[in-house]
Amino acid sequence: MRNPIITFCLLLVPLSLAGKSVPLGKLNLPAGFSISVFAEVDNARQMTRSENGVIYVGSRRAGNVYAVIDEDGDYRADKVLTIDNKLNLPSGLAMKGKDLYVGAVNRILRYRDIDLHVASPPEPEVVIDSLPDKRHHGWKFIDFGPDGYLYIPVGAPCNLCLSDDKRFASILRTNLSFENPALEIFAQGIRNSVGFDWHPVTHELWFTDNGRDHMGDNIPPCELNHAPKAGLHFGYPFFHGNSIRDPEFGSNKNSNDYEQPALTLDPHVAPLGMMFYSGQQFPERFRNQILIPEHGSWNRSKAAGHTGYRITLAHQAENGSLSYETFIDGWLDNNKSWGRPVHILQLPDGSILVSDDSADVIYRVTYDG
Repeated sequence: MRNPIITFCLLLVPLSLAGKSVPLGKLNLPAGFSISVFAEVDNARQMTRSENGVIYVGSRRAGNVYAVIDEDGDYRADKVLTIDNKLNLPSGLAMKGKDLYVGAVNRILRYRDIDLHVASPPEPEVVIDSLPDKRHHGWKFIDFGPDGYLYIPVGAPCNLCLSDDKRFASILRTNLSFENPALEIFAQGIRNSVGFDWHPVTHELWFTDNGRDHMGDNIPPCELNHAPKAGLHFGYPFFHGNSIRDPEFGSNKNSNDYEQPALTLDPHVAPLGMMFYSGQQFPERFRNQILIPEHGSWNRSKAAGHTGYRITLAHQAENGSLSYETFIDGWLDNNKSWGRPVHILQLPDGSILVSDDSADVIYRVTYDG
């Protein structure tokens, strides 16, 4: 285990992180791949990278936003700075130009020209404060699309319900270049999406969705969905997976009225921050394919075993068909998890970072062939 990273608070008073033992040897990777710890970050969730190479990281239970700095370029963090704290589930982060945006349940915050102020962070501007304030599925995964809009999912405020507020169970978007940006529903019928990305070639939106709980060990599946245009409905709470009718809300509904998943994932795996891999370092079969961190199941019996706690590869063939396979696993040991992958961020050299909000680290995955 490397020396513990030094973490700084807002006033740059050093706080010592107790170096923890992360059992990397338990992880299973394909031949030619290796994994190391890039940084120790408490409750690391979504990541984003500035033009200057600073990695900004959100959290959920910790309530913090961090700046992770690799000063000497050796792919090991030299500093972890706390940009803000005591926020309301600041899980989602995105960069736009030099500005950092943070999704904190009902608010979107902006930290202007953040790289110049990591040592003395500015007070954030409140860009939006009108989002629903429910904490159940309220944490955000945010990003700017190829169209310049900021995309903001709003999960259902429950395991299973139908709210009169149409913003729940949807993906919203807004154009922040307007003086008074309006929120519009881009897609709906989405129980809880905590990960999306745009295809590098088609620029169409793909997203993961977490299936409902308490329906059984092996149903319903979680989902990978494709939204090539606005206005689509993906079935929740009426149907789950491939037209599995919900016993409470699905009566008198026609499954043909709703979009089918592009790919059904394993049940209860909790797919989160998916990413299209577009780098040159990994083998060709990874190019423009989807990597999905599966945060892991809680809603399966011990007899059925647990699913998730891994990273999977969703591979699309030339004919458009999708297959699904394990890329990295081992965070589950004897049916007990020691880590839970959340989000993937590609670095300029083609390696990837993987956040883990349970082991409190960010990994770096490389390929040397």
